[in-house]
Amino acid sequence: MAYFDYNGKQIFYTETGEGEPCVFLHGNTASSKMFEFILPLYTADVKVILIDFLGNGKSERVAKFPDELWIDQGHQIVELCKTLNRGKVNLVGTSGGAYAAINAALEMPELFSRVVADSFDGSVLPEGFADAIIRERRSAKKDVQARGFYEWCQGEDWETVVDQDTEVLVNYERSQARIFGRPIETIRVPLFITVSREDEMLANDMDAECARLHAANPDISYKIYDTGAHPLIASRAEEIAEAVKGFLAGGR
Repeated sequence: MAYFDYNGKQIFYTETGEGEPCVFLHGNTASSKMFEFILPLYTADVKVILIDFLGNGKSERVAKFPDELWIDQGHQIVELCKTLNRGKVNLVGTSGGAYAAINAALEMPELFSRVVADSFDGSVLPEGFADAIIRERRSAKKDVQARGFYEWCQGEDWETVVDQDTEVLVNYERSQARIFGRPIETIRVPLFITVSREDEMLANDMDAECARLHAANPDISYKIYDTGAHPLIASRAEEIAEAVKGFLAGGR
């Protein structure tokens, strides 16, 4: 097990596989464990680097998540890549990890080759986002399968982590916290967005959003699937793996 220091806190990461380094970034309330079952689809082609964002998984806990969570997680990614000192790396973020990946590339593009944003819900949060998060988390806590996922990812203190995450997501809408440090359209590395029209956790019109982003910046490409649950990288694992690896190899 390996850790690096971030503002006096210890963040967990691992490395496996061969090839060009690629950091995989988990979503909110998850940890790097969420990638456990899909890693064989990638490790023959890329060196997979996994991270547990601060306060999640095997990383050190915090009393409160930062208000601009996804921007701060972008800072964590930048610090990890500086620590590893492997030259340019690729980023694959899913759900909340997609926001973090984009923020990292916006902050310090010279560290990154290409970025994948899987199961991404656009530049702005949909109206009613806070209330929807509260309803979803209350329901999840009563669901045996969801509770099991939380505990598997976070450990015995899973409920505290989930509550901290819920608080910061609700605060995004209520306090108008920044989602991105800069406009996505200004990204200076190739960005590939993958989303599913069937994803019930996505509320924005991603057909329109992806078209808008591509028109503003041709380095932003996308693929929209008609079916697939959240996150797409897991529910359509083999197809997404092929699309991601094709993009990382220089395709569109």
